[in-house]
Amino acid sequence: MKTPPIIILVEPQLVENIGMAARAMMNTGLTEMRIVNPRDPWPLGEVHRNRMAAASSGADEILQNAKLFDTLEEAIADLNYIYATTGRNHDMVNRIMTPRAAVPDMIARAGRGEKVGVMFGRERTGLVNDQIVLANAKITIPLNPEHPSLNLAQAVLLIGYDWYQAQSETPDDYLHTGGSVPATREEYLNFFHRLETALDESGFFVTEEMRPTMVRSLQNMLQRATMTEQEIRTWHGVLTALAQGHPNREKYKA
Repeated sequence: MKTPPIIILVEPQLVENIGMAARAMMNTGLTEMRIVNPRDPWPLGEVHRNRMAAASSGADEILQNAKLFDTLEEAIADLNYIYATTGRNHDMVNRIMTPRAAVPDMIARAGRGEKVGVMFGRERTGLVNDQIVLANAKITIPLNPEHPSLNLAQAVLLIGYDWYQAQSETPDDYLHTGGSVPATREEYLNFFHRLETALDESGFFVTEEMRPTMVRSLQNMLQRATMTEQEIRTWHGVLTALAQGHPNREKYKA
């Protein structure tokens, strides 16, 4: 993966939110946190430190390596491009991007060796104009306009999620087969021919005219099942049991 964007928390109010933001970062492969002028004095006392660590749910490395700055200008001094997250419109001309558009831009810049950062404002008020003006672009997350409010960790997680997914090689849809492997077409056809023979012998196909349509429907259902070799063997066992009859079949009668 490309070098991830640096997460900059501007004047965070609660140590729990810092911890949860670190957890969101660890979830999504973001590695560097910078904290600007937090409300609680730093380094934290034991109580606050424990509360933050508990909220991080094991993201200790990010918290231990977090860098503290007195001003936002100091926190962004070495960065080449900065995104400011905000859900509000401001009376300034800005490039406004969704996370889906911003992330490819981040990846391209990282690929050119640029250092990029994403700023997040304090919990109650977000970023103010004097902070946003230091950014190159704004990121606005599309949400229900009747309730667009996010807490700090949620905002970090949404940006991080798009960052991680844009570079993830996880397939969108796949069959987990455990220790077995998907059945071959030959195994499907062998089983279906045996099933078709059993249905013929049991009188399932009532009319010869409807038989081709019913056969195709059954075959289509089996093909959609995407069975494994083991599952095909299990169905062969089912047919064998039905053909032989159960030794205690009398007790199963209605």
